[in-house]
Amino acid sequence: MPRLEFNLNGRATQLDVDPATLLIDLLRGPLALTGTHTGCDTAQCGCCTVLLDGDAVKSCSVLALQAQGRSVTTVEGLARADGTLHPLQEAFIACHGLQCGYCTPGMLMTASCLLNKVPQPSDAEIVDALEGNLCRCTGYVNIVAAVRQAAAAMAGGSK
Repeated sequence: MPRLEFNLNGRATQLDVDPATLLIDLLRGPLALTGTHTGCDTAQCGCCTVLLDGDAVKSCSVLALQAQGRSVTTVEGLARADGTLHPLQEAFIACHGLQCGYCTPGMLMTASCLLNKVPQPSDAEIVDALEGNLCRCTGYVNIVAAVRQAAAAMAGGSK
């Protein structure tokens, strides 16, 4: 089996991987990072979204070996090493941007990608960025509000 070497949530990671293994299966299986959820398995729902070199990707459509020499960030990698929540995580709680929580990891990772590229997005930009992430509970209003609040907090502003 090929040896996969990559950076996972800020740490060098190495393991042997079957060439047919999907990134989602590697994360949830041998690496035990179950915050990334398996949803539709067809890249339609966004529950499995992670960052690959800073870009939001649906890990159910990426082979694990495609991460060779790259950086992968999962929802577990959002919080600081001391356990302090990321402003997005805090905003999702404060704005009630989650209900059942199944879509939340994918929403957080997609929003993180957006805020890294567009620090002060408009509501239209937030909605556009989240388009590939489906939520069956919240109706998206609180999710958009949470991303807006996180953007303000990250810029040093208020809600």
